[in-house]
Amino acid sequence: MNKFIKTITIVLPVVFMMGTFTACENFFDPDQDIYINEEDFYTDWYEYRSAAMGLYSLQQNLVEQLVVLGELRGDLLTVTSNADADLMEIYNFNITKNNKYASPKNFFKLIAATNRLLNVLEKNYPDVLDQSKAVNNYDRLYGEALTMRAWAYFNAVRIYGKVPMIDQKLSTIEDIEAFINSPGSYTISPYIEYTLNGYNNDTIPEKEFILEKQYYDTDQIVRYFTAELEQKVKAVGVNHYIDNNDNSWEVTVWSEWGYNTLLGHMYLTIGDLTRAVYFFEKVVLNGSDNYRYQLDNAFAGSLWGSIFTNIDSREHIFTLSFNKANQQQNSLQKLFEPYGANDYMLKPTARAVHMWETEWRAYAILYDFNNLENTRTVFPGLPSDYYRGYGISYLYSKNNEFLMGLEFEKMLEYKMNEEQRSVESVMDGMDTVVVKFSQGKESYDHDANFIIYRAGGINLYLAEAYNYWSFPDSSGVMRSYTQKGLNIINDGSNYNSTITRSQYGVRGRVGLPEILIQDIKFLFDPFTNEVVGWLDLTGNLAGKRLEFENEIMDERARELAFEGERFYDLMRVAIRRGDPSYLASKVAEKYSGSQKDRIYDLLLNQNNWYINYFE
Repeated sequence: MNKFIKTITIVLPVVFMMGTFTACENFFDPDQDIYINEEDFYTDWYEYRSAAMGLYSLQQNLVEQLVVLGELRGDLLTVTSNADADLMEIYNFNITKNNKYASPKNFFKLIAATNRLLNVLEKNYPDVLDQSKAVNNYDRLYGEALTMRAWAYFNAVRIYGKVPMIDQKLSTIEDIEAFINSPGSYTISPYIEYTLNGYNNDTIPEKEFILEKQYYDTDQIVRYFTAELEQKVKAVGVNHYIDNNDNSWEVTVWSEWGYNTLLGHMYLTIGDLTRAVYFFEKVVLNGSDNYRYQLDNAFAGSLWGSIFTNIDSREHIFTLSFNKANQQQNSLQKLFEPYGANDYMLKPTARAVHMWETEWRAYAILYDFNNLENTRTVFPGLPSDYYRGYGISYLYSKNNEFLMGLEFEKMLEYKMNEEQRSVESVMDGMDTVVVKFSQGKESYDHDANFIIYRAGGINLYLAEAYNYWSFPDSSGVMRSYTQKGLNIINDGSNYNSTITRSQYGVRGRVGLPEILIQDIKFLFDPFTNEVVGWLDLTGNLAGKRLEFENEIMDERARELAFEGERFYDLMRVAIRRGDPSYLASKVAEKYSGSQKDRIYDLLLNQNNWYINYFE
């Protein structure tokens, strides 16, 4: 299939270097649970690092669940006739506890393993708890584990609405499951703790601990773990470049970049824009490595697709690396591809496809602001978000044959000219296919990397925060940052004063024209680009902000479709607006008939946005 995809194939860096850590061979098995026997306390640094690699293998196990729950419940992904019962439950928002995507077990495994490593580090290297002590690799490893645990709780609470707070003393999946399933308070039984030298059998008396179950909602989880990260983390991420000469390593483990992005994301989720901006700016305004996460021409135009074929520290902030040679694989190709041994159970919605196909470039509009009805389209331009859409994020397929580039462009021309019969002739029997995780892959590879955070996403988060962020200046006048958010998306011009290299912005780097937020906003037919009306926003700052927020969410759809965040984007905006119909209407659009009405009514109740696993 790769000959049909506009992509640049680049050799994937091998991130988990087997020769570097001789003690970590078994941690390349993603199905392995991480248990550290008390009698086998670590004897050298490499054993600690091997255990940390095991945490990342547990994080890999969450990828399919994150994509399915974050996208299938949104408006950009739907089911095919091949979808299994679990996917149909999610699609229909009637998810049972037996659904494999509903189970929190993989989150609990990761939390248990991070608890275990944190306990050992605190016991053997108590200086990790002392902020006054100089930073060493054990502090960085401790920061990785704390950050990963916070990420696990944050993602879990966005899925379940509330999650149990698990005491750090609970460090096996058996302990956690027993705690959760206990009818009331839970007592941790005494256990033997061996002395550190590994030879003596002397034990330290252990007290019983009685734990009470507490369930935290999103606001409580965010406030608890942001405080923990800010107060306890001295540094994040061990840099192994000196050992393996692989500079991509930094973005395939939790680092300072990922740490700050996670904090910004958590604060944005609960509406604390000041703190969100603070942490996002620590990433994009940090002069280290020449402001690497501002958007220049590194992934401009046809290079945008290489974001998904390579790991590059100019775009990737934190990425889970997979490599089939090390038995690191995921099920994303199986879910999306319609050929080979793959199952083709999920596909893009009509809305997803239209998000790319109804973008226009190189158009000419004759504006008349004195007589608005005289404003007209002189030249409609060229349709399609060419570099991020067809061939990179999705394709049309019929009998496992893809619609070729010239045929696709001809079909768009038919739409533009309203030649419906010609459109139907080309599209008869065609279906849509997600190919974002197939870039540079053969159909049996099943080892596409999964990006947790990247530059395109964080810049859009920052634009979203800037849109509503206002604060008084030294004279007490309220200042708005909406224009800075607009600049980030259009051309990155607000960054140019800090660095010498050219800036492109989110849309600029893929050749799309600027978004305009003006007093008069003209409306256009999505398929012909003809003027069909206008909105008068004169003196209406709130209205302009809503319109810009709509543009940001559309831009996030085009930039980040199928990467696991869409449903939570819709949740965040609906909560900010106090309007559940925002989410309900967008999700319901992909259904038809009475099902469309049922889903809309269901999602007007915010409780139905979550999997109520802990009821």
